[in-house]
Amino acid sequence: MKRENLYYVLFEQQKELNEENNFVDRELTKKVLSFTHLKLPIVITGIRRCGKSTLLYIIKNKLKLKEKEFIYVNFNDERLVDFSIEDFQNILDFIDEQGFKENCPIFLDEIQETKGWEKWIDRIKNKHQIFVTGSNSKLLSKEISTILTGRSISIDMYPFSFREFLEAKKIKIENYKVDLKVQSQIRKEFSEFLSLGGIPKVIVDNDKRLLKENYENILYRDIIKRFNKNMEKPIKEISVYLSSNVSNELSIRALSKVIEIKNLATVKSILETFENAYLFFFINKFDFSVKKQIQNPRKIYCIDNGFVTEIGFKFSENKGKFLENLVFIELKRNQKEIYYFSEKRECDFIVRNGTKISEAIQVCFDLNDENREREINGLTEAMDKFKLKEGLILTNGEDNVINMENKKIIVKPVWKWLLEK
Repeated sequence: MKRENLYYVLFEQQKELNEENNFVDRELTKKVLSFTHLKLPIVITGIRRCGKSTLLYIIKNKLKLKEKEFIYVNFNDERLVDFSIEDFQNILDFIDEQGFKENCPIFLDEIQETKGWEKWIDRIKNKHQIFVTGSNSKLLSKEISTILTGRSISIDMYPFSFREFLEAKKIKIENYKVDLKVQSQIRKEFSEFLSLGGIPKVIVDNDKRLLKENYENILYRDIIKRFNKNMEKPIKEISVYLSSNVSNELSIRALSKVIEIKNLATVKSILETFENAYLFFFINKFDFSVKKQIQNPRKIYCIDNGFVTEIGFKFSENKGKFLENLVFIELKRNQKEIYYFSEKRECDFIVRNGTKISEAIQVCFDLNDENREREINGLTEAMDKFKLKEGLILTNGEDNVINMENKKIIVKPVWKWLLEK
């Protein structure tokens, strides 16, 4: 693109990160800043609208960078549609010519919208601290691994946690453990969080309509555009199917019949693209044999309950599924290696730490006379299998401890578990 046009856009974009805004600080901020001393490019990826651009603003403020002490480039700007590989050098020329601080940090937003960025970053990474955001996890796989392996830091970003959700709602939680009035308010907000999810703009603007808009943006820009045009209808059908079957087992053969695509490789490729876009995730049934793990059906989870509410078909009838999906998201946010357990009975989540299973977690909305025995037996079978003395049942409201023989089962409300984490 023309140098003068690029310069004009860069001038305008610097104003974005220099504006005064009162954003909700993110729990990920400390983690990102903890890596800056390594002087390596930091790549932040996550679903669209999860707050990556805002995180760049927060990081800039935490580093106390003033005007012309950093450069910000948003590649999602339609004015950069003609941006080419040659224009990367023009960004460096802009820094030199406009009197920016030498070797200033560079913030690159939505980098996946351009090409050749990896080689450019590899060339300049020794002179500049680089922060990169992108909406597609392809950034963490083939493209980045070939150039930056061992020489970059990759960080996944998720929508608001419950703690961040409460902060966005300006609810003080410091004394929640002893203040019953605060607990009552938290439980009320948790009910909303359970169905609304944590997409920041949806929460801050209090507008559920943004969920569908964001979902369709992800669907078309990150998924459908990777396939030919006649795949639009089956991809949409898969999307609705996944949204309507969160926390259920997924049979690829059954799914292929529903969408009438006989080629299982094509179905698998679509599912992989959903996962690469951070929209849906699939976890394996645990088995000591990796081959059997691959052969067994996986379970479906979604990045945000708000999407499930808006897209899923008659899903709102089962609040237990929402609760289970919420627990999954939190485990995923905390980088847990998660499986489900199923032999004679089932346990929703087991967590692997190294070579050992360290946690067994059961999730149910209510622990009542109808399901109590089933939920406890599923959990204790997993505890026996992996020699665990303590297990966890997460519910909507029950708070209790069950002692049985040499085992202890902690029953806890999900909202309390989320705040303790």
